[in-house]
Amino acid sequence: QVHLVESGGGLVQFGGSLRLSCVASGFTLDTRAIGWFRQAPGKGREGISCTKSDGFTDVTTSMRGRFTISRDVAKNTVYLQMNSLKPEDTAVYHCATAAICAFDWDYWGQGTQVTVSS
Repeated sequence: QVHLVESGGGLVQFGGSLRLSCVASGFTLDTRAIGWFRQAPGKGREGISCTKSDGFTDVTTSMRGRFTISRDVAKNTVYLQMNSLKPEDTAVYHCATAAICAFDWDYWGQGTQVTVSS
């Protein structure tokens, strides 16, 4: 059974950093894509990145330089490192998995809250 669990969220000050984790079970990272998304209050879901099964990652242009993705295949975990955080980064952050990037995201984690204070 496919399962995704995010962690690492919390309250951070403007300019701070956080590293989110997405632990996958029921499949291995070398077989499916993993995406990071966020949803701010009153706004729609926003895509952050997609990591292909071969490890290649694409990050949304507006977030490049501040957000970086890494993965640990042995731990079946994908990380989202967020630096220079701004209040507008406040959102619930989710990871999801799909057969390939830009395909239907068929499994989602429960999300982790990130709050950036000004």
